[in-house]
Amino acid sequence: MRDSLLQLIPEFDLIQDPGLREKTMEAWIAAMQRGGWTPADLTKMPFTLLINPCPASFVEHVRAVTLTALRAADVFGELYGDRVPLNRDLLIAGGLLHDIGKLLEYEPGADGMTVQTRYGKLVRHPFSGAVLAAEFGLPEDVIHIIASHAGEGDKVQRTPEGTLINKADFMSFETLRDLQAKKELAARLG
Repeated sequence: MRDSLLQLIPEFDLIQDPGLREKTMEAWIAAMQRGGWTPADLTKMPFTLLINPCPASFVEHVRAVTLTALRAADVFGELYGDRVPLNRDLLIAGGLLHDIGKLLEYEPGADGMTVQTRYGKLVRHPFSGAVLAAEFGLPEDVIHIIASHAGEGDKVQRTPEGTLINKADFMSFETLRDLQAKKELAARLG
């Protein structure tokens, strides 16, 4: 499973700290096993149930959010230098893990469509993902990124890395949602 996951998400190798890289990978593998997902499933699983049909898979979304935040950090480093210090490893691990709780929140339905689990109706993915990250000994900053990446995080002061993941996540979600709405409007207008 590890090799397949690395092929799907090469960004694991961008984490320079080997211990952090390993813990991030272990959390992913555990979430996949507990949720009953294979790497191939994750290329078909929608990243959200709020856009139907969802034009991006779970893997695509996780990679897009991680790379968007990382590229923003690169721009900040280029323009602001040391005045805006960002921890790239924490940013990458947080990006890769921000939606990991969805592997427990979603499941394949009887008709092949992805549906929300009973657990997912009770515990949203920022919480289940943060618990999973803590279980695997990930740093508090990564747990914070996961827990604060969605609307629940609007109640806390985000770290700079947490803010980048939050904004990258919403850029991905809102852009794809708005594109779907634009298509639906065009179809209605004929």
